[in-house]
Amino acid sequence: MQFPRAAGILLHPTSLPSRGGIGDFGPAAYQFVDALASARQGLWQVLPLGPLGYGNSPYSSTSAFAGNPLLISLERLASHGWIDEARIDEARIDEARIDEARIDSAGLSGPSSESSAVEYDQVFAKKMPLLFEAGRGFVASASDSAGQRFEHFCLENAWWLDDFVLFDALRAQRKLASWNEWPAALAHREPGALERARNEMAVELKIRRALQFAFYEQWQALRRYCSERSIRIVGDVAIFVNYDSADVWMHRELFRLKENLEPEVVSGVPPDFFSKTGQRWGNPLYRWDVMKARGYEWWVQRLRWATRNCDYIRLDHFRGFDQFWEIPASDPTAINGRWVDGPRDELFHKLREALGGLPFFAEDLGYITPEVHALRSRLQMPGIAVLQFGFGDEGAHMYLPHRAAGKVIYTGTHDNDTTVGWFHSGAAEHERRNAEAYLGRCDDGIHWAFIRAALASAAEFALIPLQDVLGLGSEARMNTPSLHGGNWKWRFAPRQFTAELSAKLAHLAEVTDRLPQPFPILADENFAA
Repeated sequence: MQFPRAAGILLHPTSLPSRGGIGDFGPAAYQFVDALASARQGLWQVLPLGPLGYGNSPYSSTSAFAGNPLLISLERLASHGWIDEARIDEARIDEARIDEARIDSAGLSGPSSESSAVEYDQVFAKKMPLLFEAGRGFVASASDSAGQRFEHFCLENAWWLDDFVLFDALRAQRKLASWNEWPAALAHREPGALERARNEMAVELKIRRALQFAFYEQWQALRRYCSERSIRIVGDVAIFVNYDSADVWMHRELFRLKENLEPEVVSGVPPDFFSKTGQRWGNPLYRWDVMKARGYEWWVQRLRWATRNCDYIRLDHFRGFDQFWEIPASDPTAINGRWVDGPRDELFHKLREALGGLPFFAEDLGYITPEVHALRSRLQMPGIAVLQFGFGDEGAHMYLPHRAAGKVIYTGTHDNDTTVGWFHSGAAEHERRNAEAYLGRCDDGIHWAFIRAALASAAEFALIPLQDVLGLGSEARMNTPSLHGGNWKWRFAPRQFTAELSAKLAHLAEVTDRLPQPFPILADENFAA
């Protein structure tokens, strides 16, 4: 699928300077969209939006379909009568370096100031009780219009929603214990045990449904606001799902599990230059034979839902659709794994039939075989180029702008250091020399040299992490893959994304022919939450 020539910003919503210690779909999100529009950006890329699991990683979610309730805006709930506005101040976290109360009036531009990182333990402790209070208020006194929309949402999404809220409630009841540690009748999903649990927790389940409804309405309202400004959303779908997820609990037959319900084999990547023992990710692997026999129904549902919530989708670890690294679950490292064939073209033919097209691009970084490139080529799916990877030996030149035709180009991704941090601390001396030779003089900073090169490239999409637009160093890195803990916490300050930066991006978008193109605005479904 050929994408329009466009430019955009990579920023996960948790990094917005919203009230309550974490970014959400509230006022700061709309102000960010206004800033994107002023900067003539046509794309906003986010990371996966699901509820958080281990390590607070958006790639480690408890559901492939549900939304992260921490992204729900309490301000918008209050404005629609879900909760008293006076109550939402209790979500405030003591943040000496950021005046969140000024976000509404000051917007996102003005003098730069530091922002506080997301402290997830505090955010969960303060925000979740207020969200549940709001959910109870909605369930008890929703207006006729909102109540009808809620009932429609529940009926239309019962295929994932009913089991997810039950999983979520049971997990919370057992202090986040993994589902295989629950009583056997619940772990094995015995119908009588599930029915008793549903009856005993009926009120709580309705509240949890209401929170998913609030997430969906707020996200779709924000998407509509984007579409009115010719901004498309780029989403992200991880190839694997968490073992401790509603998906594995609901569909055990689709995963390589043993009789005791523990994984038989798990995901990862083999040893390489960066790790002598490889990477053991630990996700359960699929029973692709069972999925094939069922017409890949679960994948069709997953990608149909993803395209309903985003305009384009980045497919993480695309290589795994060709071959994936299978590791015995009992092994502590990835050394003893083996390559196993994935579903290849057949899955994507089913997806194309069901969806009418493949608005996807492939994360094909790292060591990629000719067979993976051939699969992506047959599917006419863009790959990815990351400028930070392009200045090593000759083989790295595949990531440089002059070879980016038919790709999506980034200065760096959520897994990279910022460009400033990489250049001054992470890059080898020969990489710095090569970058300076390729990019030439850059009086306004190495980050702007990278941004100009990406936007001027032949790539279809040029996506820039906001940290690079702001010229921030390693302190603003979103994720360090080898680091356990301390990731996914960066937020920008309310007035960092200045009008001057927007104007500079807008001029670049104009001169590199990346101005946003109008497209059909999302239907007005009266999203009100």
